[in-house]
Amino acid sequence: MQYASVTGFVRMILIILLVYFGIKILARLFAPFLIKFVAKKAEQRFGEQFGQFQKHNQQSKPKKEGEVTIDKIPNTKTSNKDVGDYIDYEEID
Repeated sequence: MQYASVTGFVRMILIILLVYFGIKILARLFAPFLIKFVAKKAEQRFGEQFGQFQKHNQQSKPKKEGEVTIDKIPNTKTSNKDVGDYIDYEEID
């Protein structure tokens, strides 16, 4: 049987700690650049979507003065009144 030596175990623990703290330090250094990159990409996507929305509104047919249009469909709540009867009851002691 082979047994792990104490020096091998200590060496493994030191390597794990070195990798952990190395990743932690690198993450602190590169996190601001990563956040700026992600924010810039999100801004570009939102700008493109807003531009498409503006372009769509400009291409729609011109409206006459005083003409009213409704762009939102109202929410209709459906309730089923035929669910059942409510029965009032009293407890008997």
